[in-house]
Amino acid sequence: MTRNGTSFARAARAARAFDAARAVRTVVTGRGREAGAAALRGAPKFRFRLDDPAAEARLRATLEEVEKRLQDTATDAADPRVAELTGHVTAAGGKRMRPLLVLLAGEFGEPWRDGVAQAAVIVELVHVASLYHDDVMDEASTRHGVPSANVRWGNRQTVRGGDWLLARAARLAADLGPEAVRLNAETASRLVDGQVRELVGPATGQDPVEHYFQVAAGKTASLLTMALSIGARQAGAPEPYADALGAYGAYLGAAFQIADDLLDLSGTADETGKEQGKDLLAGVPSLPVILARADRGPRGAELRGLLADGPIQSPAAHHRALELFPRSPAFAESEAIMRDRLARARAALSVLPPIPARTALEALCDFVADRTG
Repeated sequence: MTRNGTSFARAARAARAFDAARAVRTVVTGRGREAGAAALRGAPKFRFRLDDPAAEARLRATLEEVEKRLQDTATDAADPRVAELTGHVTAAGGKRMRPLLVLLAGEFGEPWRDGVAQAAVIVELVHVASLYHDDVMDEASTRHGVPSANVRWGNRQTVRGGDWLLARAARLAADLGPEAVRLNAETASRLVDGQVRELVGPATGQDPVEHYFQVAAGKTASLLTMALSIGARQAGAPEPYADALGAYGAYLGAAFQIADDLLDLSGTADETGKEQGKDLLAGVPSLPVILARADRGPRGAELRGLLADGPIQSPAAHHRALELFPRSPAFAESEAIMRDRLARARAALSVLPPIPARTALEALCDFVADRTG
């Protein structure tokens, strides 16, 4: 066995030989955003293409480099048993959306700087660490199609594995300088804040919708904001560009969370990778649920009654709620709020130069909108 960890390390090496286009999920063509959006409709996965061969080749090559560094870092533990635990989720794959956002943000500066690839690794390490912790809290059984770490090693070891990955991210951030350290620490703090807020619920008298967006800002949007901000700054992009990209990430993250909420209520298992209505069964206060409980109109009366007592336990009630939600005012209002956040995300990009990377970020907004049909 090597220091990097047993036969698992060889599997991780094999996982690096992936098609970079499969790891990213956006379509951008020379025909513009509309063509990209049309290609996305109805597609569970999407591919990325830039209308700039040199930039596209650079991003693909750097994504492959990031994947190699990520696998090496995640399994760089002296004890091969620890390496197997900490590399488990990274070897299972994933969209690598956050590393892609780092690299796209880097296009607004000097994307060839070495710190950009390292920043992408840092962001993905923090993301994977959060998945370890989330799986423990959610009692998840699978992650990316394989048994989750908590199923294989138990909750205590899984939490420690997530902590180890956070520590590795902090160590790499220190090599990039104070700004990277600040962004890394701030994001870790916001992730924990979002998780704690979700666990304790709204404060007495607090608007549940306000609380929902506080949770989403920490759990979902903070990593997207970090990815775009650190990518721009490591590439030496102008400060107004970095600020605009960070704002875009905050709005995009909120929209992503709402889209996930809507898909839980309307998407099939093939589309979402999980049982339809799982969050509804668990009593997760998603935005459509919050709005449905607050709806006092006659159209929402039956749904409001089903949700009145918290998590829905009856299979018949669960089935009926899933029938009602897609046609409910709460669902339509949630979609409208999601599209408002996407419009704000696009507006944040207006200060950026019209290069292919900006078109890719705009197309990502289209993908989020199209996910819910």
